[in-house]
Amino acid sequence: MHPANKPKRITSWHVIGAQLSHFRKAARITQPGLAERVGLHEDTIGSIEQGRRPLKIDLAETFDELLDTKGALAVAVAKVPEREKLPAFVQDLVEHEEEALTLLSYQNQVVPGLLQTGAYARAVFDCLYPPLDEDQADEWVSARLDRQKLLERKKPRPMLNFILEEAVLHRPTGGPETLREQIRHLRRCAQLPFLGLQIMPTSRASHASLDGPLVLLETPEHEHFVYIEAQRISFLVDDPDEVSVYQQVYGMLRSQALTPEETWGLLDDLLGES
Repeated sequence: MHPANKPKRITSWHVIGAQLSHFRKAARITQPGLAERVGLHEDTIGSIEQGRRPLKIDLAETFDELLDTKGALAVAVAKVPEREKLPAFVQDLVEHEEEALTLLSYQNQVVPGLLQTGAYARAVFDCLYPPLDEDQADEWVSARLDRQKLLERKKPRPMLNFILEEAVLHRPTGGPETLREQIRHLRRCAQLPFLGLQIMPTSRASHASLDGPLVLLETPEHEHFVYIEAQRISFLVDDPDEVSVYQQVYGMLRSQALTPEETWGLLDDLLGES
C-alpha cells in the first residue's frame, strides 16, 4: 500500500486523548488553563488530546486528580497494548510480525530488533536525536523485548531468517561489553532450529540490497507483505508484483551472504571461541 493511500491508524492514544478532552471540557477548563496547572505548554496538551503524544502514567494520575475522573485516565494508560508503546512508524510491522508464519529480514545498520539484547536495544534508542526522555526510552525497550515473544511461539512455529551486515558486528554500540554480549546472544539465536542467521561479509563488493533494509512477512492467511523503513517513516508494500520483486531480492541476498554454518564460525571467531 502506498503511504498516501494508507488509512489513518486509530490507536489507544487517540481514544485516551479524546477522553482527556471530554473530561477537561466537562470540568470547564481550557487547554491553556490545564497546561498552566500541570506546568506544561498548551501545545503539549493539544498533542495528547489529538493522540499524537502518548500520555504518561504519572501525568494521567495528575489529570485524574485535577479533573476528578476517579482514575479513569490512569487505568486507560495502563491498559495500552505493548505494541502501541512503540514508535508509530514501526507499529504496522509489529501488527503483522506477532502472528507471522514467515519473517525474512535484512538489516544493514543495527542488529534486528527481534534479536537485540536489552542493553543493546537501550543503546540504540539512546542514539536517537532529538534524545528520548528516560521514561519513553524505557517504554520502547520494554516493547521491543516484548516483541521477542515471537521466538517462543510454538503454534504455529514461525520460520525466520535474518541477514545482517558484518559491519554491524564491529560497531561498538553501547560499548565493547554490550556488543560482545549481543554477539553472544546472536550465537545462541543462531542455534534455534527455526531461525537462520547469515552475515553479509564486508569483503563482498556489492549485493542485491544496497538500497537498504527490508522485512518480508507471510501472515496466517498467506498474505505477503514487505516492510520498508527509513528515518522516522515506514510503509507496508502489499502489491503482489512489488512483493515478488522483493522476494527475488531476498533470495539473491541469501545466496550472496555467508551460510549459517560460516556465520557461526565468524561469530565464534569474534567471541574468541573458535
